[in-house]
Amino acid sequence: MNFIHHSAKLFLILPVACILIGFSVTPSNAAENGLSLEQRVTRIEALQQPGAPPVNTGDNAWVLVSSALVLMMTAPGLILFYGGLVRSKNVLATMMHSLILMALVSALWMVFGYSLAFAPGNGFVGDPRTYFMLRDVGGAPNADYAGTVPQQSFMLFQMMFAIITPALISGAVAERIKFKAYVLFVLLWVTVVYFPLCHMVWGKGGYFNWALGGRVPVLDFAGGTVVHISSGVSALVCALVLGKRTGYPVEPMLPHNVVLSLIGAGLLWVGWFGFNAGSALNAGTLATSAFAATHFSAAAAALSWAAVEWFHKGRPSVLGAASGMVAGLATITPASGFVTVPAAFCIGLTAGVVCYLAVTKLKAKFSYDDSLDVFGVHAVGSITGMLMLGFLANTLVNPAIATTFQANGVTVSLAGGKSQFIHQIEAVVFTVAFAGIASFIILKLVDKVVGLRVDVEDEDAGLDLTQHGERAYTD
Repeated sequence: MNFIHHSAKLFLILPVACILIGFSVTPSNAAENGLSLEQRVTRIEALQQPGAPPVNTGDNAWVLVSSALVLMMTAPGLILFYGGLVRSKNVLATMMHSLILMALVSALWMVFGYSLAFAPGNGFVGDPRTYFMLRDVGGAPNADYAGTVPQQSFMLFQMMFAIITPALISGAVAERIKFKAYVLFVLLWVTVVYFPLCHMVWGKGGYFNWALGGRVPVLDFAGGTVVHISSGVSALVCALVLGKRTGYPVEPMLPHNVVLSLIGAGLLWVGWFGFNAGSALNAGTLATSAFAATHFSAAAAALSWAAVEWFHKGRPSVLGAASGMVAGLATITPASGFVTVPAAFCIGLTAGVVCYLAVTKLKAKFSYDDSLDVFGVHAVGSITGMLMLGFLANTLVNPAIATTFQANGVTVSLAGGKSQFIHQIEAVVFTVAFAGIASFIILKLVDKVVGLRVDVEDEDAGLDLTQHGERAYTD
């Protein structure tokens, strides 16, 4: 009876609380109920700040579609790709690692994440109070970031990046981490690592921002440092701290359903067009160029990975070709808005070979158990892309890199060459050190609070059953 009584009180309190929150963050006018659609549109347009640039509906449509494509990369893309690669007793737990972040990171982004990443602040982090609970993030564009789309659209697009980045890390800890430890780790990691790094590279005044007053002009179009190197290095640290799965590498731990993984890989390829081409933040020629670079890099990497595997093992695997494709996408991500199609194809060819060697040779040499090869594909791939970009950045593709950055009042071109290569190295080294050290500290803290690993019996039974009380397959 007490349970029923408390439940009834809860159902009465929650709607009232939601209504109060709604009144506190949005304007309300009972008279609006009688307004026509045209009158309501007029009222919304009137909310734009005086002098704000008009919204370009084509650009806004592309940014919103790209936001949906990036979210699709997490679910169902990454969910299926990772879910098919683990053993059947762990498929739901692995899928849950990505699924839960769509809710968890969205909540953090709303409360303070967007503000930490994109509000004015210092060179390392934005002021969390500026856009707290997305205050003042509405229909008026923010000219610093995307002057032709509502700031709310820009916020949504960037949120999808914040969701998928920690989801990538889950591939390294699959089949042995406690769910509550994973949740706590992600809460701390996105706050301490992702949001500040996002501000440093893309935020106004960020230390590595080449276009908005940064100190070191680093070119990273869609997340080589912010997304792939940070998550890949953190994934390696997670794998080392957690230790190997029980029985690894003696016992075979084959993917339980490669078909699922191939479907997921295909969805990742399609979604990546939103990831990279959407980062142009308009529907112009730069988006087209980034779209083309993304596609041809993925194609080249799939070919080179398959060719090297064919030469090395005597036959090309289907999963290898798919892994090469993902490697090509991760590698071109930082360069997609700065290089020509032939350069992108060369980046992809290099990615397929380098990432294959990282996944097979490097992993075997150091004997770490990165379950789904997050480090070998994402970190090694994007490091390769960041460094090659230092020599291949082309002002014909993105003229802004020739005229925007200033040092001591003098305009400096960021076209490919020795100087820009050094800047790229600086960003890579910083990201590796920052993400690696922070992840190690967070993992040790989480281990002390809730413990990181399930026990041997639970691992043997499978995380689907022991962490979630479910089975993917009942036959």
